[in-house]
Amino acid sequence: MDALVEEGWTPFAAEFGLGSGSGLATGAQAGRKPAEQQAGRQEAAERELAEMVVHEPDRHPWRVVDAAYDRLRCPECGGRLSRGPVGCGACDVANGFRFSAIEIDRPGVVPGNEHAIRVNVAVVRRPHWVSEHELIARRLLLPVLLDGHLPTTEQAQAARAVLRRGGGEREYAELVYRDWAGGS
Repeated sequence: MDALVEEGWTPFAAEFGLGSGSGLATGAQAGRKPAEQQAGRQEAAERELAEMVVHEPDRHPWRVVDAAYDRLRCPECGGRLSRGPVGCGACDVANGFRFSAIEIDRPGVVPGNEHAIRVNVAVVRRPHWVSEHELIARRLLLPVLLDGHLPTTEQAQAARAVLRRGGGEREYAELVYRDWAGGS
């Protein structure tokens, strides 16, 4: 999941001169090697950019916003901002704001597919946010969604019913991959 989010951050950060080979100047500081100094400046610059992004999440694509949160530490729980335990005030607020980010459907996919990917990624990256059944469902859906599929309301309700009646992960996966992805 992290790689999926990083796909959004990497080109965004590059627009600001960040990333591998960003051309940041090096120099000796407190006995640190030039490569360590550059890495430290790179991290600091990325944190600064991330702070800008999370202060205006509605102006950036969701993958950029999620990646920005990954670069920041929560002042309350110390984890990645927005991914801390339910009940951590700062993480809960950040998790809510992440959903104000921009969703742009990829070319050639069903409208709404990017929203479905975004919600499933958010759940998988913050698993303690949902029930075990919900986590199983979201994790199994991601490959189908990434292939560009999107369930109809009836398909989603049928799949959810499998879990509600106690069906297992295998039965759920068979239904999803057979009915939603046409056996792919």
